[in-house]
Amino acid sequence: MRRRSVSLLGLAGLLALPLTVLPQAQAADSLVSTGKAVTASSVETSAFGPGLAVDGSAATRWASLEGVDPQWIRIDLGAGHTISRVKLNWEDAYGKTYKIQTSADGSTWSDVYSTTAGDGATDDLTVSGSGRYVRMYGTGRGTAYGYSLWEFEVYGAPTGTGGGGGTAVPFGSHLKPYAAGTLKPSGSQATLDQKVVDYYNRWKSAFVRQNCGNGWYQIISPDADHPYVAEAQGYGMVVAATMAGADPDAKKIFDGLVKWKIDHPSAVNPNLLAAEQDVDCRSVNGGDGATDGDMDVAYGLLLADKQWGSTGTYNYKDLALKHIAAIKKDELNPTTKLLKLGDWSSSGDQYYYISRTSDWMVDHFRAFRTASGDTTWDAVRTAHQTQISRLQSTYASGTGLLPDFVVDTNTTPRPAPGQVLEDPNDGAYWWNACRTPWRIADDAVTSGDATSLAAARKVNSWIKTKTGGDPNKIAIGYKLNGTQISAGSEAAFFAPFAVAAMTDSGSQAWLDALWNKMLATPIDTSSYFSASIQLQVMITASGNHWVP
Repeated sequence: MRRRSVSLLGLAGLLALPLTVLPQAQAADSLVSTGKAVTASSVETSAFGPGLAVDGSAATRWASLEGVDPQWIRIDLGAGHTISRVKLNWEDAYGKTYKIQTSADGSTWSDVYSTTAGDGATDDLTVSGSGRYVRMYGTGRGTAYGYSLWEFEVYGAPTGTGGGGGTAVPFGSHLKPYAAGTLKPSGSQATLDQKVVDYYNRWKSAFVRQNCGNGWYQIISPDADHPYVAEAQGYGMVVAATMAGADPDAKKIFDGLVKWKIDHPSAVNPNLLAAEQDVDCRSVNGGDGATDGDMDVAYGLLLADKQWGSTGTYNYKDLALKHIAAIKKDELNPTTKLLKLGDWSSSGDQYYYISRTSDWMVDHFRAFRTASGDTTWDAVRTAHQTQISRLQSTYASGTGLLPDFVVDTNTTPRPAPGQVLEDPNDGAYWWNACRTPWRIADDAVTSGDATSLAAARKVNSWIKTKTGGDPNKIAIGYKLNGTQISAGSEAAFFAPFAVAAMTDSGSQAWLDALWNKMLATPIDTSSYFSASIQLQVMITASGNHWVP
């Protein structure tokens, strides 16, 4: 087995890097990487997940996709460490040109070793660096295949700096456990996490953009009325903050989305986000706000504050509290305590007592209450949970399905009798309500709340029976009595049921079938809507959703 070493004569070319490369490490070194959270840019197949490079076994390995550069594998040590030694045990597919890098936050990286002459076998490197994260970043393969490591060992000692001032809840760390009894898809945790990272990378490539300059990032929406809509930006902010640690660019993307939010204020309340922008990135159609997007924007800002703190370029916490207060002022009906459609609806108009069930994000209400200290959000949460239970029992007793829109919220709330805003199926389980099993169950699995659990289990029991346990039989839309509206298969409709399945101890096989259906479904690059829903469902299903 070959080992990497550097002679004194060859050292001059490496003086720019803070390292010394010797065959032996100091006796005081401790192996600190075994069993730690690990992610990678890709995997060749699910049999070669990144966790296999830190499992302590020389018989299992991580392997990247073949024939693609660059590739990386990153270990989260869980806290700041001094790093004194890195040992790479390569399989035949080795890195010829690669770097070893460290980072305090998973975003900004420092090189502690670099080579353009790797020849495989074992690279035992004595280095000098510090950080919470360590990664091998390969830019040149030594073979036609990919990069593959039997073991990736990091040696060092904790610095006592906790999270190292970096990402507090990195993706894959699972620091926020779910309620007792919650299911997850079968398979190793590392494999589940990697599947999410793989899908995220495809989603990011398809929908994350930097258009029109100004430091903006956006999520494009090719399937919406306009190229940029608030709903998509809200999804992007929640996703970016959640994927921090797995994506080195997560904070940069998030901050670009924050700048977009700040530079596109609602014309009604400038602390909210204007709902639609055209190809020139200008707000259109009145420039007012939409509740669904604003709910996720506020929640994403709270996630960012917990992830990175609020002392950087943007004060995430201050922006979040202003956004939450603006939602309360202009997107919440003060009488019913139910969400309005947007800040554009006011007392006396025909939409004032209409609400959209897919906006009823119970875990968001909990986060708003915690962050703001405002007990109004307890009343808001109770009002929405009460209506979920009432609508299920009164109008969908056999299915548990919710309608897209609810009318007469000031008297006796009921499903829309026909088209009230978007479609003749506004009173059915259609393109808005398809998200409700995910939204309801997100709260159920994170809080263990009995009301949310009961609502999620009701719809899960029906759809599992309706389809005979076959996700391919989940239709596109249903009447509230369970009658199919349209044939076909869409991720926006089948994916959300996976989170509901997590709440039922008898649904492991059903959950596995739904998870496998998601894995087998290619990302639809023409639909940010379906792809973004599936990604967020996969985040929850893999155990990576958390409430700030």
